[in-house]
Amino acid sequence: MIKEITKEAKNRMEHAIEDFRRKLGTVRTGRASTTLLDNIHVDAYGTQMPINQLSTIHAPEAALITVQPFDPQLSGAIEKAIRSSDLGLNPANDGKLIRIPIPALTEERRRQLAKVIGEMSEEHKTAIRNIRRDANDKLKKALKEKTVSEDEEKDGLSEVQKLTDAYVTKVSELAKHKEDEIMKV
Repeated sequence: MIKEITKEAKNRMEHAIEDFRRKLGTVRTGRASTTLLDNIHVDAYGTQMPINQLSTIHAPEAALITVQPFDPQLSGAIEKAIRSSDLGLNPANDGKLIRIPIPALTEERRRQLAKVIGEMSEEHKTAIRNIRRDANDKLKKALKEKTVSEDEEKDGLSEVQKLTDAYVTKVSELAKHKEDEIMKV
């Protein structure tokens, strides 16, 4: 019973870490990355669609991303979606290929991005703490129903706390690494 609860908590915390990694990939650093455009949705065919389902995205150079729409008629909508995103990018469209130069980050923009990373980090730490709370509630419920002893419950609570500490530390390390990457000129 205890192992099941801790295993489930560990899996959920692992998913939170993966989600955090994915979201960190969408935060712009000084160099081009195709994951930068992952959160951009384009108004196409009467619905909002992710840009990566409408085009091929490449980063041929350190300071350039290219987007080649599968349907050339969507290039205007894709360009508009990129321009209106909060990434501060200025795409150039030749009708077939959209070139997105990645400008160098200003000091002010670096600080804003570091703040965004801090907020994302806190959200994910809170998610991990919520997972801990859920696991602890299950352990306390199991004790109430007398399916585990008090010692087993204490061991379970201790194990869940160790997992929580480890995953919160992982989130902090990932955030620190990304902030260092952004602040490096």
